Amino acid sequence: MGEATGIGTARVSSTRVSSTSVSSTSVSSASVASAGVTPAGIATTSIGSSVSEDPTGRGAPAASRPAGVGAARRPVALLVATAAALIALDVITKHLAVAKLSGRNPVEVIPGVLDLELTRNSGAAFSIAGGSTVVLSLVALLVIGVVVFTARRLRSTGWAVVLGALLGGAIGNLIDRIFRAPGPLRGHVVDFVHLHHWPIFNVADSAIVCGGVLAVLLSLRGVGLDGSHHTDTPDGARRDGATPEHSERSEHSEQQAPRG
Repeated sequence: MGEATGIGTARVSSTRVSSTSVSSTSVSSASVASAGVTPAGIATTSIGSSVSEDPTGRGAPAASRPAGVGAARRPVALLVATAAALIALDVITKHLAVAKLSGRNPVEVIPGVLDLELTRNSGAAFSIAGGSTVVLSLVALLVIGVVVFTARRLRSTGWAVVLGALLGGAIGNLIDRIFRAPGPLRGHVVDFVHLHHWPIFNVADSAIVCGGVLAVLLSLRGVGLDGSHHTDTPDGARRDGATPEHSERSEHSEQQAPRG
């Protein structure tokens, strides 16, 4: 009986010693961790923490990435799409006009208002400045260069359409001046749309005029190439001259003021 009691006491004592050892080990691990040293027992946790920190930033969320790149590309893409569509439409309609209207009388579309009549224009839009084909070709090249240079600062959808229309119209007529008779930079532009009491024109001429009208409207509204409005107030200010901080303090004081 005494032996059994001794054995039980020994087991209880060993259990208490083991518990004390585990507690001291936990305290030691916590002390080492607070000192900045990673024990071998928690190496996996340390590795997981270092991976989740993502020091290279490759896993950065989309919200933390620069948003200006996408915003800058959208207006430029719209400019290119507008110009490409107008150029394609201008080339196709001119080809059809030459194929269907050569050597025949004007085709009446709307009596007394609109008909189709093929002409060759050595001047600018609506037959202005006839005989100045070379000069107009150089002007078209200059316009194309200015549009391409300006596109770097483009942030406005409206101005993207304007520049796309101007670029498409300039390139459309320049194609005629380069590839049609009588020679490069001296070729005559194909015109075929005839509104009564208005000079004969083509799709490229219409694009240039519409782009110019839209540019005037945007300028009158104060819209800049970067999408800003000239009538906008500076950031952090209101039309009454009060800053947001001043307004917040005023509202706070009004809420705290005793009511009669």
